[in-house]
Amino acid sequence: MVAAACVVAAVGSITGMVSVLDDDRGSDEARPQATRSPSLRPKPVVPSAPEPSPPPASSSSAAPSPSRTSPKPSPTPTATKTKETVAASARLYRYPDSQVVDWVADNPTDPRNEVIKSRIADHPAAVWFADYTPSDITARVSAVTSDGSEQGRVPVVVPYAIPDRDCGGASQGGAPDLDAYDAWIDRFAAGLGSDEVIVILEPDSIAQSDCLSSAERVDRFASLARAGRVLKEANPKARVYYDAGHSEWNAPDKQAALLGKAGAASAGSSDGVFSNVSNFNPTNAEVTYTRQVLDALDAPAGLGAVIDTSRNGNGAPADGEWCDPAGRKLGQPPTLSTGEARIDAYLWVKLPGESDGCKGAAGAFSPGYAYDLAR
Repeated sequence: MVAAACVVAAVGSITGMVSVLDDDRGSDEARPQATRSPSLRPKPVVPSAPEPSPPPASSSSAAPSPSRTSPKPSPTPTATKTKETVAASARLYRYPDSQVVDWVADNPTDPRNEVIKSRIADHPAAVWFADYTPSDITARVSAVTSDGSEQGRVPVVVPYAIPDRDCGGASQGGAPDLDAYDAWIDRFAAGLGSDEVIVILEPDSIAQSDCLSSAERVDRFASLARAGRVLKEANPKARVYYDAGHSEWNAPDKQAALLGKAGAASAGSSDGVFSNVSNFNPTNAEVTYTRQVLDALDAPAGLGAVIDTSRNGNGAPADGEWCDPAGRKLGQPPTLSTGEARIDAYLWVKLPGESDGCKGAAGAFSPGYAYDLAR
């Protein structure tokens, strides 16, 4: 998983799952409930030995890794182009059953309601599929993509079921083995429909692979390359992005070498890379970093990058805190029109207001934290 600054980055904890529930609305109105996005733990850049796996936390949230580097000042975020962003955001799909949408509906008199509604709930964000449930994954993905298609909007979906995810940490889980994962991806792909959809493929699956043996890493990367091909074959309009970590994790050439082994340089399986998921690094730092990764990857001209801007409005904390750190703000609103060459989108992959485990249970919506981010 990816996470915050100097410091920030590694898998987090997902305590919820997407499921199609009737919710007393009748089967024809059943909608999948939103997965809680992971709280992704930061990792420092480590120039020599790989970072050891952190000890499990006492709760479901991930514990921070000890930093081997001193905090770095965060660059100033690039300015948001308001008119372009608002117009382009309308093309992205807004999931109707997220925790923040539910909170807004359930708390109309709360004095924080309007700020949280207008600045978070009314914006599109990713839908996570973090549980291994082969029997209904096709239907659950289809419920999201078909709703997006009916609205003429582009959903962002996150398959998150790779075996040994989080290197056995707080977000461990996923499919029991790679054969099962391959079959799960086949069923996931069957729900993508035939219209535009963005797939954020397995956060941290590449950047956080040092815990695997060389043979295990080869097998994982082969499954990820296969996943990209399967997803794009199922829906040629699907845009699939691979895990590039973030600018404070691996050096661009190291990350590009890993990405190349996982199929990210092939137009048949990839549309590019993503960075900064659940992290706080400023947008301009990630723009520079992802371009460097793409250059080092020697990727085809059409490949680009998407950046998670959900909580990076003030950059990363100087002290390297990753768990619901104070003083963070929302970043650029989600958009498919960034005005930056090779940067395909700014997206809210981490769902703003969902706790890393300090403001509330990991993955649970915290109105206090959401309000702090939004005001």
